[in-house]
Amino acid sequence: MLYTLARTALFQLDPELAHDLALKSLSALGPGAAWLGAGSGVGETRRVMGLDFPNGVGIAAGLDKNGEYVDALAALGFGFIEVGTVTPRPQPGNPRPRLFRLEEHEALINRLGFNNLGVERMLRNVERARFRGILGINIGKNFDTPIERAADDYLACLEAVYPRASYVTVNVSSPNTKDLRDLQSSARLDELLSALMARRAALAARHGPKPLLVKVAPDLDDAQVEAIASLAVKHAVDGLIATNTTIAREGVAGHRAGAETGGLSGRPLFARSTEVLRRFARALGGRVPLVGVGGILSGADAKAKLDAGASLVQVYTGFIYRGPALIAEARGALR
Repeated sequence: MLYTLARTALFQLDPELAHDLALKSLSALGPGAAWLGAGSGVGETRRVMGLDFPNGVGIAAGLDKNGEYVDALAALGFGFIEVGTVTPRPQPGNPRPRLFRLEEHEALINRLGFNNLGVERMLRNVERARFRGILGINIGKNFDTPIERAADDYLACLEAVYPRASYVTVNVSSPNTKDLRDLQSSARLDELLSALMARRAALAARHGPKPLLVKVAPDLDDAQVEAIASLAVKHAVDGLIATNTTIAREGVAGHRAGAETGGLSGRPLFARSTEVLRRFARALGGRVPLVGVGGILSGADAKAKLDAGASLVQVYTGFIYRGPALIAEARGALR
């Protein structure tokens, strides 16, 4: 009830302003944020990728791009926190407006474009956090780095975040940075993963092994799924996150914001993202763990991701619409 009232007020504001205000308000609660959360549970621990997750429900990258609200989010009862996407250099992202609500569809369209304060600032933020649970850091390339030099940005970020991260996610699937999704093509992804896994091996010798995951798009055909799955096995990637937002507009045609460019998330993404997750599960046959994300707005949705082959799930847009109640409901469904 409390979150429903807060959401009603927040939804009167510009979506990006409301986003920032909600996170600042949550942070201001300090330890009191735990009162809103799902608490701790028994029998929820999951061992995936060599890590012990207190529970299987995480917050996806994008909500806290700069690692400013890690403690506040952790207090709500998430089993793991993923921050970012972060780039080597600060960048403002795309021009505003760039975030749109489609309330009747429980959806968002965003074309934020990796707006962030840069990897050095993000690391200072997470170092100040008291949280010592599982922290994923999602990395990307700067918008003005040519696609041919993309590996340089990913390697710089990997080097910087590796000592602090519990795992690192390589984002090659955002639709809001020009040509970024080209990195999912077989040749480019093969080259990128070769460079990243070699650097990860060197970093592991100094800091210990840490999982490296790749986040993929929902807008993949069967041949692309098979190719990415093969490369994940070839390079011994530790996990795939399926999926990012979609450029399709199934289910929102005719909405006043439906024609806005950017990635669509929320309920209309659920079927598409879950089907791509299921295809990856078939192609991988258990050789690479999967994290299911996209359109989770209920406990049943979270369970459906596990049934499709995921070991863990993440929420974002559903959390905007449902609030902390979604965390407890999803955790209960995964027990």
